[in-house]
Amino acid sequence: MGDKHVPVTILTGFLGSGKTTLLNRILAEQHGHRIAVIENEFGEEGVDNDLLLQERDEQIVEMNNGCICCTVRGDLVRILGDLRERRDRGEIGFERVMIETTGMADPGPVAQTFFIDDDIADYYLLDAVITVVDARHGERQLDEHKEAQEQVGFADRILMSKVDPVDEPTRERLQARLRRMNPRAPVRPVRFGDAPIAEILDIRGFNLNAVLEIDPAFLESDEHEHDDAVQSFVFRSDKPFDPLKLEDFLSGLIQVYGPDMLRYKGVLYMKGSDRQTVFQGVHMMMGADAGRHWKPAERRSSRMVFIGRNLPKDTFIKGLEQCLA
Repeated sequence: MGDKHVPVTILTGFLGSGKTTLLNRILAEQHGHRIAVIENEFGEEGVDNDLLLQERDEQIVEMNNGCICCTVRGDLVRILGDLRERRDRGEIGFERVMIETTGMADPGPVAQTFFIDDDIADYYLLDAVITVVDARHGERQLDEHKEAQEQVGFADRILMSKVDPVDEPTRERLQARLRRMNPRAPVRPVRFGDAPIAEILDIRGFNLNAVLEIDPAFLESDEHEHDDAVQSFVFRSDKPFDPLKLEDFLSGLIQVYGPDMLRYKGVLYMKGSDRQTVFQGVHMMMGADAGRHWKPAERRSSRMVFIGRNLPKDTFIKGLEQCLA
């Protein structure tokens, strides 16, 4: 992916989590980025549109064309295509795009758009999914709404908002739950949307060559206080994979479990290769890339993280073990 690609950030989080506060702060800050904003409203018109307009200046392009979700993915493709044409004609200038999803949205279909449509993939680069979780109501929302769980599962970064009114044990309990659900996404507390720009933009969370982040403390505790539908697990092995066996097994997995596999990612040790293999997927779409060379004294190993809805961990682990050379 060269510099010609326009980076895109998906901002998600449950209703009232503080997404618009965060977005307004980003738009108001003097950071020098020219940002096009796509508002994903639930229903014909939304209040968020008016809130954003208060902070608007000439660097913001805003398009409010209804809900971006599974059923109207074509709308998002059309909006992104229109932005591209207007930019190429010199009518508008922007360097990046932010998509704010509605609080009830599963961000998966929005993310998939950047892989399914060739024209979009040639012009835009999906940089990251940023999920905002309300520290005060997050536990209850995760208990009651699968959308809230899916938003956490898809995240490359999790921002915990409204931390001031919440006591420390409540905060720590929520943080531990979020890390269990998604060990690859750092969790950061934020106050009134005050998160460093460097932790939101240009983090390459969706780039195949990005560093694989798995919380090292994730496997130290088997204590599960919540029966969350969205959970994660890690596969590790010092033995190399047989490439053909692994490809067959992963292809079979996504045929059966693809709709419930939210994010999966790994750095793999392949038989016969002196380089790492970096792979990741979103639902039914999976890709792999040659990574860096293994260092001479480095212990070669594979590690893969799977985040999904009611995935049969034992089936995955046993199947992957069968693929080792």
